[in-house]
Amino acid sequence: MRELTKGNPIKLILMFTIPLLIGNLFQQFYSISDTLIVGQTLGVKELAAVGSTGSIQFLIIGFAQGLTAGLSIITAQYFGAGDYKKVRESFAASIIISTAVTLILTFLSLFYIKDILVLMQTPKEIEQDAQLFISIIFAGIFSSMAFNLLANVIRALGDSRTPLYFLIIAAMVNIVLELFFILVLNMGVEGAGYATVLAQVFSVFLCIVYIIKRIPLLQVRRKDFKAVTPKELKRHLYVGLPMAFQTSIIAIGAIMIQAALNGLGTTAVAATTAAEKIDQVAIQPMMSFGVAMATFTAQNYGAGKYERIIKGVKQCLVVSGLFSIVAGALVLLFGRDLVVLFVGSSEVEVLNLAQVYFNANCTLYLLLATLFVLRYTLQGLGQSVIPTIAGTVELLMRCLAALFLASSVGYVGACFANPLAWLGSCSVLIFSYFKAMRMLRQKEDLAAKTLDAKETLPESEKVASNQYI
Repeated sequence: MRELTKGNPIKLILMFTIPLLIGNLFQQFYSISDTLIVGQTLGVKELAAVGSTGSIQFLIIGFAQGLTAGLSIITAQYFGAGDYKKVRESFAASIIISTAVTLILTFLSLFYIKDILVLMQTPKEIEQDAQLFISIIFAGIFSSMAFNLLANVIRALGDSRTPLYFLIIAAMVNIVLELFFILVLNMGVEGAGYATVLAQVFSVFLCIVYIIKRIPLLQVRRKDFKAVTPKELKRHLYVGLPMAFQTSIIAIGAIMIQAALNGLGTTAVAATTAAEKIDQVAIQPMMSFGVAMATFTAQNYGAGKYERIIKGVKQCLVVSGLFSIVAGALVLLFGRDLVVLFVGSSEVEVLNLAQVYFNANCTLYLLLATLFVLRYTLQGLGQSVIPTIAGTVELLMRCLAALFLASSVGYVGACFANPLAWLGSCSVLIFSYFKAMRMLRQKEDLAAKTLDAKETLPESEKVASNQYI
């Protein structure tokens, strides 16, 4: 466990971000290995089948990720305040909520999956493989929910390294299983789905064992579950559900873009699938800085150290912004060469379309870096409404790209969906960010005045006043 309430803010943020970043990169290997192995061993059609389900996965799995991230913010605030009893009760509340949501998501996703694929205009030649792959993934929602909950609550206590180790192990297991199922057992895209779920289950097992052996603070008992009140559940839902819905709102926009891409043909789907994998790796550091800011902000807010939050946000904006410029330049220069790993050098049309995707997205990474830092900082403060509104604006921008730009301009128009969404979201978040910073300065001034007033008291009154602190 690590407290983020003491020491140099940017140093702590960087130290927390690095393991988180590596972990997120390895988490990307789940989907990258799916597309890489499927594309090289089965072909472009199967690659398109797996890739066409990416936005649907984001809709359901992203809801689980957003929910557990929001729940863990409350845990981080209690940890920052030093209320360890509440930490256990918070974890218990998160388990209750996550279990209920898992059951609902699993039923709904499996029941409506075929209708969603048809609604998205999935090409007939890949529809069967797409449904088979995504059905397996959705049947394993429990594993994704469980891992994200356990990993996020461990990070809430300041430990970003342990989830990293488990992700690395699980990523390796995923690759081995996928190669075995596809190349040895000839299971096709079905094997890729089973490998992903089984690797995730293994990572859950590792988290549980680690908590039992190393983190007594998270070893919840029956009394902790009994202590969870409706008010406590409501508080967790107030932060967790908006973050979950925010992710899903963004995912709905991604589904509309996917539908537009499906209408452009299998080549466009394959190009976007491969390009998105490179893009997702490139943006992981920016996302990791954002996630780190959520924990940093939550712990310091719980500890009442408001000036540290202000300083940390400014420093993180600078560091993440500089990285976004470098990352964008690298992908623009070398992204096409990396796409060759997915489809081979003979698929010239796919490679050309992938470069169009990079040109539209990578030049505006600075917007995305700003978005992540601001959004997660506000969420770390417990503010959930404004980030949700920002997510709604993202949805509107993606709808604009899907309904108008893609139909009128073609593939280029669809590729500008992400930058438009980032711009719209930032326009909402930046005003709320300045308002939140003013609120923190007011709280800091009030705390300083209270301390000064206390220091002017006679010694006998100081002792008396301390009895009530």
